[in-house]
Amino acid sequence: MSNITQDIVAKLWNLCNVLKDDGVTYHQYVTELTYLLFLKMAKETETEGQLPEGYRWSDLENKSAPERLQFYKLLLIHLGSNGSTLVKQIFANASSFIKKPATLSTLVTEIDKLDWYDARKEGLGDLYEGLLQKNADEKKSGAGQYFTPRPLIDAMVAVMKPTLDDIIQDPAAGTGGFLIAADRYIKEQHRPEMRTEAQQWKHRHNTFYGMEHVQDAHRLALMNLMLHGLDSDPSASGIHYGDTLSPEGQALPKATLILTNPPFGTKKGGGLPSRTDFTFPTSNKQFCFLQHVYRGLKPGGRAGIVMPDNVLFEGNVGRQIRADLMDKCNLHTILRLPTGIFYAQGVKTNVLLSFSSPAGSRTRAIQKRCGSMICGQICPSSASVRFLDGNTLPNLRLPLVMTP
Repeated sequence: MSNITQDIVAKLWNLCNVLKDDGVTYHQYVTELTYLLFLKMAKETETEGQLPEGYRWSDLENKSAPERLQFYKLLLIHLGSNGSTLVKQIFANASSFIKKPATLSTLVTEIDKLDWYDARKEGLGDLYEGLLQKNADEKKSGAGQYFTPRPLIDAMVAVMKPTLDDIIQDPAAGTGGFLIAADRYIKEQHRPEMRTEAQQWKHRHNTFYGMEHVQDAHRLALMNLMLHGLDSDPSASGIHYGDTLSPEGQALPKATLILTNPPFGTKKGGGLPSRTDFTFPTSNKQFCFLQHVYRGLKPGGRAGIVMPDNVLFEGNVGRQIRADLMDKCNLHTILRLPTGIFYAQGVKTNVLLSFSSPAGSRTRAIQKRCGSMICGQICPSSASVRFLDGNTLPNLRLPLVMTP
């Protein structure tokens, strides 16, 4: 992220203090800012045609301070059912927790004062990603569970090497980080001007698929995809609003590459998933998502998935699911991550990398060299991670401190 983008992100994040003084809680910050940023960015990028007339940034800005808040709340309701498909998705069931007219007026004034010329030049997608990162870093927001650390995402993408031919899926999409990183990797490897028309169409309309169960996270993901130039069509590609562990998840197309960091824990009330295609029904979310991943791969497909330790060691149904995984896939790498990346310090997580092909070789361990110490973990050092057969995995430069 450039210094210019960092500066704009810092100014946007400082507006959260204005929201805080109005009683808006941490986890609502980015959602509140997203509504306003969508209106402003539509104006700056000359895409206001997707918004109905009379409900655009200038209409909000031109209202007097006393009537602006009332108009804004009506605007949110109106955009939930009017405008383009994307607008209706982002503003679905939208509401504002802002109580004071002065708060909204300050936000509108300060957002309008930002250097939008430099923001467009640097990339609005990077700006929004920076804001999501700020929110995830703030532990009180609780947003970290929807935002996988970007160094980890980038490393997993680099190892799996997505291509123009791939159909890529994230069944627990959060704010869309894996899909955006895969898109960035493909663009770096295959410049748009070097592609055929068929490849261009396929990349935009039939490459990236995801699902997100939390509506506020879903609207952030749609905003993120839009700002990175990716479509989201409810009847085609994009991140869909729904529950992967329901029949909605069964409707996701088979993929050649799945990258995901699914939620940990059990379903509320301990109930079983409502989809009927799992061989081993369980209330354990990570085991359900693991089954979705290896069942959702096309022959020869591959996957990178973040999983907690219990997936590796739990007995009963866990043992059966692991056996089924090993029977259907070549699980070639288990990568230990530092504790405390996603939840509490005691939660140990791993990245499972596999190919959907008959298991022709045993699962490989990896080792991490920290000076003279060899451990099964990754920490922020200059050493690289190597498979035991000598293949190098890119460094994960995670901003974490590890204990021996």
